[in-house]
Amino acid sequence: MERFGGVGGYEAAAEQLSRQQERHYRLLSELQALVKALPSPCQQRLSYTTLSDLALALLDGTVFEIVQGLLEIQHLTEKNLYSQRLQLHSEHRGLKQELFHRHKEAQQCCRPHNLPLLRAAQQREMEAVEQRIREEQRMMDEKIVLELDQKVIDQQSTLEKAGVSGFYITTNPQELTLQMNLLELIRKLQQKESESERAFS
Repeated sequence: MERFGGVGGYEAAAEQLSRQQERHYRLLSELQALVKALPSPCQQRLSYTTLSDLALALLDGTVFEIVQGLLEIQHLTEKNLYSQRLQLHSEHRGLKQELFHRHKEAQQCCRPHNLPLLRAAQQREMEAVEQRIREEQRMMDEKIVLELDQKVIDQQSTLEKAGVSGFYITTNPQELTLQMNLLELIRKLQQKESESERAFS
């Protein structure tokens, strides 16, 4: 009796392996088709082995979910940073308007012979505020760049741990471009997969 269970188990395993191989070949051929749309230098760097490894990593769909999650985190971060920058810009505008009104009031109350002195002092105050605003904007922009760089490192690390070929922590511009193209390939494949699933359901 056990022998038949063993054979049945073997057949089921063989069947599953066959399905996985079919899926691997399909993903690989879709990847090869998608690569043709990439710039030539990038096409040359994506060897058959790299694409085959990528197709293997995509077999069970986990990587699609990981990439989706990473993209959602990235979009939330970008949205948050953008609103922080808008907030700072709005505060700066308010600060300048308040200063302008204060200066105008002071000039209206000022005696004519003191006006040149007052205007010079106000000019210095305005320049100091402008300088502070520029400094705060520069610091905000640096913070944004650092946070986005950190997100890239997080993405590289997560995808490397997930065993996705071509991903590791790097700041090399050519490698980053290659990784961005790989991410785009994964995203396009994911869209194709979900479209075909919808067509069959």
